[in-house]
Amino acid sequence: MSTVVEPQIESAALSGRLNWLRAGVLGANDGIVSISATVVGVAAATNTVTPVLLAGVAAVVAGAISMALGEYVSVSSAADSQRSIIATLRRLLTSDRPLADGALVAAYERQGLSRDTAERVVAEIGEHNVMRAHLSQRYHLAEDEVVNAWHAAIASGISFLAGALLPFLTIILTPVPLRIPVTVVAVLVALALTGGLGAKLGGAPVRPAMVRVMAGGMLALAATYAIGLALGVSVA
Repeated sequence: MSTVVEPQIESAALSGRLNWLRAGVLGANDGIVSISATVVGVAAATNTVTPVLLAGVAAVVAGAISMALGEYVSVSSAADSQRSIIATLRRLLTSDRPLADGALVAAYERQGLSRDTAERVVAEIGEHNVMRAHLSQRYHLAEDEVVNAWHAAIASGISFLAGALLPFLTIILTPVPLRIPVTVVAVLVALALTGGLGAKLGGAPVRPAMVRVMAGGMLALAATYAIGLALGVSVA
């Protein structure tokens, strides 16, 4: 019976890893867009470096904390739901095994097995595998793969920082007359890479994803640049 259950567990684990990778790419993309929009807007308002530095540092720190906190809260809720499912299923298997077996039979039927075959599969599943079978077939979960909120928060914060450092360092280290155009070019290249990687991991067409991400980034940069020009003053 392990041949019926194992492929789905391996598939769920692979899907989980791909989801983490996509989340990391999205976190980096958020860091690139939000920080570049902030520093370009401030740079459009002043010719000095200090305001850009201060705004950039504040935005990087606040953004990383916000991303990590948001991911922690979201993943904590998901983990609580997973633990609740496991606990409820464990109680059901103890208190009403026939009802639990009937639900598992129905799950196998939805996969295309005949009722007789599904009932034979469930009857032959040993006690050691019954919990695993229910979780994988009915909920697409594995008992030892409950998501970790702290891991998710740390990964999200780090991915945001990784994306944020590119525009921040670029605009700080580039000479003032060139800092905005150089930052814009660097951001567009980075967005093209993250957009293409995200699409590839998700099995989507790469070029349209790159165009969408780059267009969204340009829109954010144009908006904050225009606001900076409108509200700022030039300092010699």
